[in-house]
Amino acid sequence: MSESHIRHGFGTVRPYLYGAYELPEFLGAVFGAREVERHEAPDRRAAHVEMVLGDSGLVIEAGEMPPEHEPTWASVYVYVEDVDAVYQRAIDAGAASITAPEDKPYGERGCGFRAFGNTWWVATFLG
Repeated sequence: MSESHIRHGFGTVRPYLYGAYELPEFLGAVFGAREVERHEAPDRRAAHVEMVLGDSGLVIEAGEMPPEHEPTWASVYVYVEDVDAVYQRAIDAGAASITAPEDKPYGERGCGFRAFGNTWWVATFLG
């Protein structure tokens, strides 16, 4: 089956998050995510940013939620090579800890933190 209906370099599912003014810098500092596309508002601030984190992409929007909609927050699960280092970078960058890194009974070392209204669950598979 052809994948021509999916933009090149995109996966089938991409998280769509709010916070384009500051979130891209946070994701770069904490996870090493890189920006691949940016659209700026007239005031030169980011209005729409597309980023790649490992082999996954995500879209970050700066726009305010229309008043008729409730804010939409996400929980994002991210696999990393060194969960302890990522957790420390997140805390240093202002994230609020949910749980410090710990070994889990399902073969992962994981942690959780909140940043920019979203919950980030981060893990390293231990094998």
